[in-house]
Amino acid sequence: MVTVDEAHCISQWGHDFRPTYREIAGVISNLKTRPIVSAFTATATDIVKNDIIDLLHLENPYVLTTGFDRSNLNFSVEYPTNKRKYVLDFVKDNSNISGIIYCLTRKTVDSLFDELSALGYNVSKYHGGMKESDRTKSQEDFIYDRTTIMVATNAFGMGIDKSNIRYVIHYNMPKDLESYYQEAGRAGRDGDSSSCILLFNRADIITNKFLIEHSGIPSSKTNYDMEYSKLNDIVDYCNTDTCLRKYILEYFGEIPLFDNCNNCGNCLSTIETTDITVDAKKILSCIKRMNEKFGIGLVSDVLRGSNSFKIKSLKFDTLSTYGIMKDYSKNTIKDLIYFLITECYIEIVGNKYPVLKLTKNASNVLFNNEKVTIKRKIEKIPQKVDDDYDSQLFDILRSIRRNISIENNIPPFIVFSDITLKQMATYYPITKENMLNISGVGSLKFEKYGNIFIEAINNYVSANNIKPQDFIMQSEKTRKASNSRVDTAAVTYDLFKNGKTIKDIAEERDLKISTIEGHLLKYYEMGKDVNLSSYIHSNYRDDIYNAIRTYGYTKLRVLKDALPKDVTYLDIKYYVIEYQKNA
Repeated sequence: MVTVDEAHCISQWGHDFRPTYREIAGVISNLKTRPIVSAFTATATDIVKNDIIDLLHLENPYVLTTGFDRSNLNFSVEYPTNKRKYVLDFVKDNSNISGIIYCLTRKTVDSLFDELSALGYNVSKYHGGMKESDRTKSQEDFIYDRTTIMVATNAFGMGIDKSNIRYVIHYNMPKDLESYYQEAGRAGRDGDSSSCILLFNRADIITNKFLIEHSGIPSSKTNYDMEYSKLNDIVDYCNTDTCLRKYILEYFGEIPLFDNCNNCGNCLSTIETTDITVDAKKILSCIKRMNEKFGIGLVSDVLRGSNSFKIKSLKFDTLSTYGIMKDYSKNTIKDLIYFLITECYIEIVGNKYPVLKLTKNASNVLFNNEKVTIKRKIEKIPQKVDDDYDSQLFDILRSIRRNISIENNIPPFIVFSDITLKQMATYYPITKENMLNISGVGSLKFEKYGNIFIEAINNYVSANNIKPQDFIMQSEKTRKASNSRVDTAAVTYDLFKNGKTIKDIAEERDLKISTIEGHLLKYYEMGKDVNLSSYIHSNYRDDIYNAIRTYGYTKLRVLKDALPKDVTYLDIKYYVIEYQKNA
């Protein structure tokens, strides 16, 4: 008998496709006598199951599905505003039990590991960027209970059978439910109660889209459509208010005999059901009036009444739905839209530039008085509508910035600040001349990153039929109008250039010294002439560089704890910028 374990790896539709698995069938066919062939996997949808049968050339196979339900696992989805604080609070309350914290990127693993270590927890880490000997030691420390916490990417876990894992936290949303269920399923293998917690943030959707585009899967529209479809399924899982266990079982083709498992975050929720029919009608009507040609970001901006130039140029500020949900925050509106997608009133069409379209079910709400309810607390948080930038483009640019920061192991702000990206998403610079007019884009940074962002902006304006020249004209008017506004960092810079000390400027302007330091570091980072040598402990330069190399670009406090006591935050921030410039 030849047995293939983790057989989902043989299928390109499987969540962990590995090309070398495709060679197994050839090895078997070259044997003089074909042996009995068997295949095992814990997570396979029907399409993956059929793919395994076809690719291994199984003849009239005996197929046994023992069931996907793990009744001892409690599933929940949380929406923390601060993921790091949520994890630290959870670990503090559960420090004596074993658990895994899964992260999407190596950088997140490293920074979370450093922070937990600094707080004195027994913690291991595991990702593909570590030496094999270090990975082996981390794995063994965790398996033999020498450490209680494992922070890891999805590289950790295949073949791991530690029975007493009491919780699995997904710091980021995985790209599909198969990955999530296999990783979450490493909890509670001894049959005892265990928690499986997914921390959801919409930014994870953007990260996963980037990972799909750069996944190395065979490039074809069918492949990408399948990957995006699976991503949409797990986004729906994160947004449903129905039984999470039932959702998972139905996804894997199993028909549950219950509607309420009484052991998941949704079923155990004490939040009362809220009627959101009126809000649903507002959202559906807005999408219809925008001709079903735009994405979540722009629809949300119209509903909130944003004054962005794009909305005005498209005359969306004349729609009857403009500003009718201004008493909600943008994030709340997005949450409601995702819920309506999950409930099949709206569908997402397109991958790179997704747009919202109404389904047939939407007409039941709009015209037949069908009620829409949600078992979730909906907060009306009035938020000042002053976002004059294109939020959809901003998300794209932020994703590109994140990719550059990961590839170069530098903090995102070293690439471009949020303010710089928002200006790009306001003025749509598609030439070098216009890009250099954006605050925070100097010649050095343009040479490093400028063309990457110009290409993305060009693609975006083409896909959305935006006329950049109109926005350039607007940006020039806006820039002229803004000349009268006070740039507080510029005031600090001028005073410093005229010989004022940091302390004198802070006293004169009634600001904290750390604020003045921040202003000057901003200009130093931009390549301006800012001589901070008299404020810097230059004798600690090598110590700070070594700490950066050891700990990476983590939170400043972690670096500071590893350095002599008289090293200041100004020293660290200065040499982080200096180190990057030298690199």
